[in-house]
This record gives sequence, structure tokens and C-alpha cells, in this order.
Amino acid sequence: MKRGGEKAMVPDADFGSYYGRPVVKETVWGPDIPAYLFLGGLAGASSALAAGAQVTRHAELARALKCGAAGAISLSMVALVHDLGRRMRFVNMLRVLKVTSPMSVGTWILSGYTPLALAAAAAAVTRKLPRAGFAATAGAALLGPAVASYTAVLLADTAAPAWHEAHRELPFVFAGSAATAAGGLGMLTVGPGRARQAVRFAVIGAAGEIAAKSLLLQRLGATAEPYQTGRGGQLMDISEVLTAAGLAVAVLAGRTRVGAPVAGLALMAASALTRFGVFEAGRASARDPKYTVRPQRERLADAASREQ
Repeated sequence: MKRGGEKAMVPDADFGSYYGRPVVKETVWGPDIPAYLFLGGLAGASSALAAGAQVTRHAELARALKCGAAGAISLSMVALVHDLGRRMRFVNMLRVLKVTSPMSVGTWILSGYTPLALAAAAAAVTRKLPRAGFAATAGAALLGPAVASYTAVLLADTAAPAWHEAHRELPFVFAGSAATAAGGLGMLTVGPGRARQAVRFAVIGAAGEIAAKSLLLQRLGATAEPYQTGRGGQLMDISEVLTAAGLAVAVLAGRTRVGAPVAGLALMAASALTRFGVFEAGRASARDPKYTVRPQRERLADAASREQ
């Protein structure tokens, strides 16, 4: 029924497009990008946890996390440059700083964070220049949250519906997932009796990630289907199972030699699968025209109802 009680004589059109082609062009990013998303998140959160461990005098945990952050950000940069195809393409992005561009801002964040993370790890391993090492640790910790979450802003700035519509919650999903991975790295690399701080960090991260995911699914409605179905949905479901299993093992058997590393591996794998699941969900939403057309119709209907 239309306004005024008139009966619609023409049925609602099916979701389609010219020649069956998608309305939004699917991203050409390869598998290097979700790896880059995961490794960058792991690095940023590890730096934040490392700084906390150093302040609270958990030297072994701090050293392991600094080394892990340095390794993760190095691999993340390798994945990014490999996807770009040429190293100079990354360097060329440093010619300008455009604050309205997540890619430009992210490039500068990475360029500032990476040498700090490497310097912090070098000072921790060599045990030389402790003051410079502490300054580098503090700087990496300050930039760490941005490194862990800016990639979510980058995805949300695209036209892929599942990414763009999730712009409010996706940074919190990435930040929570990164904290979970950093906690898992701590459990994996230090003795079980010295990983309590990492366990607490992982629990907080997992709680934040789960809450943000729930809000995302609730607010997006039908547009959230790619996060629940298909390959993206499968990866997200496995991630949730691994997160729950990893936390359970960490709490119940985290003080054992076997339980701690098993929990750590499960949490890191869960974080990686979250990134790959989000990546696949965005690609799936771009392929199906309904995820572009339906939100537009809903917004038009809402605007028309407010005018009445």
C-alpha cells in the first residue's frame, strides 16, 4: 500500500543491475591485504601491552612483545609493499599529508611507528641505551592504538557496503581483535607464570571485540548478512569459536606449560580470521547489488516518512 491508502500497481523491482554487473566494483586487493591488516593490528597492540609490562616491571613480557611488534610490523610492511607492486608507491604517498584521506594519514602513522617499534626491540634485545629504548617504547605505545585500528577506517572509507556501513563499529572490532592477538602473543612467548598481564589484556580485547561485533550486526540489519553467511561468515564464526576456546584455556589452564601457548595460538588465529572474515564480507557485499540498493531505498523511505 502506498501513502493515502492507494494500492501499488507495480511490484517492487528485484535487486539487479545492467547486464547483471555489480553496482560497486569489487576491490582488487589480494590476500596480502588481510595479512597486512592482522599483522599491523598485532604490532600496534603489542607495543601498547609492552609499554604497560615495562612500567609494571614485567621485563620478560615487555621484551617479548617488543620483539613481536617489530617482527609483525616488518612483515606487515612487506605484505603492503608486495600488494602495491613497487616499493616507490609507498614512498610516493609520503610526498603529501592529506588529513581527509585515511590512506595518507595511515601511511604517515606507519612511517612514524615502524622505526620506534624497531628501536624499542633493538634496545630490549641488546639491553643498551635504556633511556632511548624507553622513549621509543613510549612512542610506539602512543601510536600503537592508531596502527591497530586505522585500517578499519581505511576499509570503511571505500564503497563496499559491508565496510562502509560498519564505519562506527569496525575500528572497535579491529582494536579489540588486535588486543586479543597481542595477549595471545604474550601467552605464547613467555612462561605461564609471567603471562597474567597478557591474559587480562586478551580478555579485555575479546570483550570489546565481541561487543562491537554485536552492535555492528544489530545496527546494519540485512547489510550485515555478508558477516554471517558465505566465506566471510564462516571465517567470523570460526574466529568466535577460537576466541572462546582460547580464553577458556587461558583462564582454566593458562598457568600450565601446555595451556598457555595453546591459548595464545588460538587467540592469535582468531584475530587473523576476524581480519580475513571482514575482508571477505566486504568483497561479497560489493558483488551483490542488493547490499548497495537496499540501504539506499531504506534511507529514502525514512526521509519520506519524516516529511509526512
